[in-house]
Amino acid sequence: MSQQKPLVSPSFSYETLEETLDIKPKGAQLHIGIPREVAFQENRIALTPDAVSVLVSNGHHVTIEHNAGEMAHFADKDYSEAGAKIAYHTAEVYKAPILVKSAPVVEEELEMLQMGQIIISPIHLSVLKAEILQTMMEKRITAISFENLRDDSGSYPIVHSMSEIAGSAVMLIAAQYLGSANHGKGVLLGGISGIAPTKVIILGAGIVGEYAARTALALGASVKVFDSSVYRLKRLQNNIGHRLWTSVIEPRLLAKQLKTCEVAVGALGSDTGRTPLVVTDEMVSNMRPGSVIIDVSIDRGGCFETSEITSHESPIFLKYGVIHYCVPNIPSGFARTASQAISNVLMPLLLHAGEDGGFEKMIWHQVHLRSGIYMFKGALTNFYLSERFNLKYTDINLLIASQR
Repeated sequence: MSQQKPLVSPSFSYETLEETLDIKPKGAQLHIGIPREVAFQENRIALTPDAVSVLVSNGHHVTIEHNAGEMAHFADKDYSEAGAKIAYHTAEVYKAPILVKSAPVVEEELEMLQMGQIIISPIHLSVLKAEILQTMMEKRITAISFENLRDDSGSYPIVHSMSEIAGSAVMLIAAQYLGSANHGKGVLLGGISGIAPTKVIILGAGIVGEYAARTALALGASVKVFDSSVYRLKRLQNNIGHRLWTSVIEPRLLAKQLKTCEVAVGALGSDTGRTPLVVTDEMVSNMRPGSVIIDVSIDRGGCFETSEITSHESPIFLKYGVIHYCVPNIPSGFARTASQAISNVLMPLLLHAGEDGGFEKMIWHQVHLRSGIYMFKGALTNFYLSERFNLKYTDINLLIASQR
């Protein structure tokens, strides 16, 4: 049987299809809830009245709990004048599809969370519990953390601002506790003409270390910076703009410098959990009585062996005659400045989300924001959290692509 040849019709023609572009969606109206924080020592609020005013004038709704801004000295009247609705019951605020918090989600708030809610808040790894994550996963929540939120330049704006506040505040706190009124040595931080400058040791050359060094130098102190990374030490020198005494962390050299200093600041960071303990009990016992230790890294366990968590109400304790200041969340002590800094980042973010037609659509267009999401519709998208709590990890890029 002969093979039939394929028939080619002269009337057959190919037609080009129109190209379909990813068109930006129309804007969405957001409903944002701001609850009053019940977490330990949290005085900040994530949106200031000025930021609320901008959001409301762009067509969004804001519901804020009665007296939520009180600790940062923002009154209900300021918010209502900005166009926010004041709610007298916490549950009413939690009905908003988008929650903006200045403290992490705590256990007593879990039952008020709605299915499919979006939460923007800090995460505080040191106190996070698996049960909180599991409940949020069951409620199919999308959660964005302050700590991992990146801007389009690749930096972490909220962490940067909080670190600047903590670094600058550290020296003001040290100056206070060196004074005679607080049973300090009676030394003026910095010094004056004819008197040797106060000696300040800073552990960690990150942003906290840099701003602590800037403030100490401005006051006239002698500053020595230790860090395990030569790159961070070089960056600190370049940013400050003149030569500083810097060293990698070498225990014998560190012990020798601590013996003669007036102020020691612990500002070491850690990407995965606890900060390294670099100052031993013995090193602290050899320090001068009346000197001051400020452990900023107490949020993640601290880098002095003698550190124990204290509170804003009772901030210090003495060990070996050395004053220890170990208050976590130092920026909360400067609540108004900290609130304005957080608000400056979140207000433009919420406006963009509205313009893009909601958070999901914004994340599709703005890839840099994906690192800030640790949970997407109930799926855990942060690898470190999944390892730590032995929960299933899902790649966020796959999840977002599968939504299209």
